[in-house]
Amino acid sequence: MHGGGSSGTGSKKKANINVIPLIDVIMFLLATFVLFTLSMNKATGPGGITLNEGKTGVDFDPNRAVTVSLNTQGEIYWETERMTWDGFLLKLMDYRNREDPVILINFDEAASFGQAMSALDEIRKTEKIKVLISTKLPDASRS
Repeated sequence: MHGGGSSGTGSKKKANINVIPLIDVIMFLLATFVLFTLSMNKATGPGGITLNEGKTGVDFDPNRAVTVSLNTQGEIYWETERMTWDGFLLKLMDYRNREDPVILINFDEAASFGQAMSALDEIRKTEKIKVLISTKLPDASRS
């Protein structure tokens, strides 16, 4: 006799793999990834800008574009950096030398029309920069 175990072929314990915890971890990672990507803000301008409703539009890659914003107080932003008018013009002249430059315009609907047109004219003078205008999506209920 030997100690520490029982004899026979049916007495060995079979190893099994429990996949339920693995599924729980994978579902948690998937849900975290989905919620994270949905919460990403595409426009990188300052908050608090109310946009006009868009009638038509095209999709674009927001990671390629630089956001220029104008709020109701007349403050102009390059991405999230508040700038003076001269600083904006210098930044614009430097940006036009990049390969395939794209600017996303993110003007508040109540911003000064004159200042918005001046900024748009300066951007268009460069001729090399593509201009995209950010709008809010139309309500589906009004269609």
